Amino acid sequence: MRPADLNRITVAQAADRYIELVRAKTSTGALSPSTAELYARDVATLVRLAGEDHVLDDLTGEDVDALLLAFARLPDGRRTAPGPGGQSASSQARFRRSVSALFKHATLAGWVQVNPMTVSTVMAKERGGLRAERRALTREQARGLIGAARELGRAPAPEPQERSAKRRDQRTELRDALIVMLLSTMGPRVSELVRANVEDFYVNDGVRYWRIFGKGGRTRDVPLPADVARVLDAYLGSGRGPSPDKALLLSWRGNRLARGDVQAVIDRVQRRVDPPHRRSVTPHGLRHTTATHLLADAVDMDAVRRVLGHSDLATLGRYRDELPGELEVAMRAHPLLKGRPEEA
Repeated sequence: MRPADLNRITVAQAADRYIELVRAKTSTGALSPSTAELYARDVATLVRLAGEDHVLDDLTGEDVDALLLAFARLPDGRRTAPGPGGQSASSQARFRRSVSALFKHATLAGWVQVNPMTVSTVMAKERGGLRAERRALTREQARGLIGAARELGRAPAPEPQERSAKRRDQRTELRDALIVMLLSTMGPRVSELVRANVEDFYVNDGVRYWRIFGKGGRTRDVPLPADVARVLDAYLGSGRGPSPDKALLLSWRGNRLARGDVQAVIDRVQRRVDPPHRRSVTPHGLRHTTATHLLADAVDMDAVRRVLGHSDLATLGRYRDELPGELEVAMRAHPLLKGRPEEA
């Protein structure tokens, strides 16, 4: 139940009141003017990312995670030299502190019932900026994403007049569904995914395989789950379109899809997931998701190593996230205690 005195103000209203408070602290010497302006700028950016009319109390921990990661991807206007986009690690850490301070005040002021920062999983790491503490999706989140991809793959082909004028012969919804299904269930590196060619997928004894060309010139042949194989066949049959390029995944121009475009595809499919099960995730996060859930279901560690393309079992530890309640589940299903006990 929401308390009766909760003030359901918008993000913009909360920001205005908080910025006024922050700037007032400069007159007492509690904050320097430059620090106050940095806080004000960060809060203004939060308003832009969240939407000024959004009610502050409606923002969940998942929403905050998405906002923090969205800020991390914003171009840094201070950089004049060409280089990778995105905010610096120090700017990302400062932005999280600013957002955390806003919500701390909002909790005390009665603008939010629960501080969403207490359930946020995106943390400022010492190096590398903001990263999700839990990189793997939970089972419900992963199933929601896969379900959205399945639905997208079953969508009827649009009428010719409804298709993009840029590329009328390609059904990008099937391509997007295939990308998410491959990443979520097989966990390839994004470089391996965009490097894949049509000829890398073959059938042996009725089973579809993907010959993945990995690091160090190593290759691995991994069987596709039946659902993924069906989406692949649909994409190759009617979704890919004719192209002289041998790449499996094509851009709307008919060229090999760039690795930077894969995140946009995931985000597009995520928007089709029910909000309670929606969480921002990167291609590498889906690799963690594959490893986490295969190992949680007691799949042989060496088999998981071969699926992911690692040369050493020890490397799997980096791709394994703990799942809530998994120890309890493991002990309830103890292999040495299965079956009926012997009569005494």
